[in-house]
Amino acid sequence: MTVWFIALLQALLCVALAPLLIGWVRRVKARLQNRRGAPLLQPYADLRKLMVKETRVAHTASPLFRVAPYIVFVATWLACATVPLIALDLPTARIADIIVLVGLLALGRFFLALAGMDVGTAFGGLGASREMLISSLAEPAMLMAVFTLAMTAHSTSLVGVMEHHLTDGFLLRPSYLFAFGALVLVALAECGRIPVDNPTTHLELTMVHEAMLLEYTGRHLALMEWAAWIKLLLYGVLIVNVFLPWGIATAFTPAALALGLIAVVIKLALLGAALALGETLMAKMRLFRVPGFLNLALLLGLLGLLSHVILEVGA
Repeated sequence: MTVWFIALLQALLCVALAPLLIGWVRRVKARLQNRRGAPLLQPYADLRKLMVKETRVAHTASPLFRVAPYIVFVATWLACATVPLIALDLPTARIADIIVLVGLLALGRFFLALAGMDVGTAFGGLGASREMLISSLAEPAMLMAVFTLAMTAHSTSLVGVMEHHLTDGFLLRPSYLFAFGALVLVALAECGRIPVDNPTTHLELTMVHEAMLLEYTGRHLALMEWAAWIKLLLYGVLIVNVFLPWGIATAFTPAALALGLIAVVIKLALLGAALALGETLMAKMRLFRVPGFLNLALLLGLLGLLSHVILEVGA
C-alpha cells in the first residue's frame, strides 16, 4: 500500500512541478535578456485564470473538440507517471516500459492534431500537418536513442536502464553520448522549443503547436497548455534520470525519497537553465530546415546503436 501511495505522490508531483519548470525557464530566459520577467509562479496563476474563465466552443466543433483536451492531458500525465521521478521500482514504472511511453505520447499527439483540424480553420490544419511532420521524423530518432540504452541494460524498462547505470557506475560510452544528443534534439522538437518552434510566438504563419490551440478557451486551453508543460517535464526527467540517475531513491524511506526529490529538482533546474540559455543564443529555424534537424537526431541515434553493437562484438 505504501508503494502505491508513493507512486500516486510521484504522479501528482509530475502535475505540480510542470508549471514550476516552465516558470523557471521563462525566469532565467528573461534574466539572460536583461528583462525583469514574470514571477516564478506565474504559470500557476495563468492556469487558475483559465480554469475560471468561460469556455467557448465554435459552432462547427464536434464532440471530439471538447473531449480532446482531457484525452491529451491524461495521456501525457500517464506517460510522465511511467518515468521514475524520485524513486525506482514503483508499480507505475514496472507495468510500463519505453514502448508504452512512446505509445502514450503518440496517443496524445494524435488527438491534439485531430482537435486542431476539427473546427476547420486554416491555422488549425496548418499546425496539425506540421505537428505530424515533426512527430513522424522525431519518433524514429527517439526510439533509436532509447533502444541504444535498452540494449545496454538488456531491458526496455526505464527502471532496468537506471538500475544498470547505478550498478555499473559512470562509464563514458560513445553510444551514450550519441543517444544523449539524439534525445536532446528530439526533446526540443517534441516540446516545441527553439530552434524548432517558438512557444511564445504570435505569428500564425510560424506556429506549430500554438496554431492547434487558437480555437480553445477556458479550461480546455488550460488543459492543453498544462499537458505541453508536463511533456517538457517528462523529457527533462527522461534526460536527467536516465543518463544521470544518481540521487534517485532506491529505498522507500523518508530520507531517501527527500533526497530523490531534491536531486531531481536540482538537475531539472540546471537543465532548465541550459534550455533558457540555448533559446537566448539561438533563433528559430525555418520550417524546411526542421527535417534536416531531426535527421541529425536520427543519425546520432543510429550511430549510438551501431557503436554499441560494435563494442559488444569486439568484447
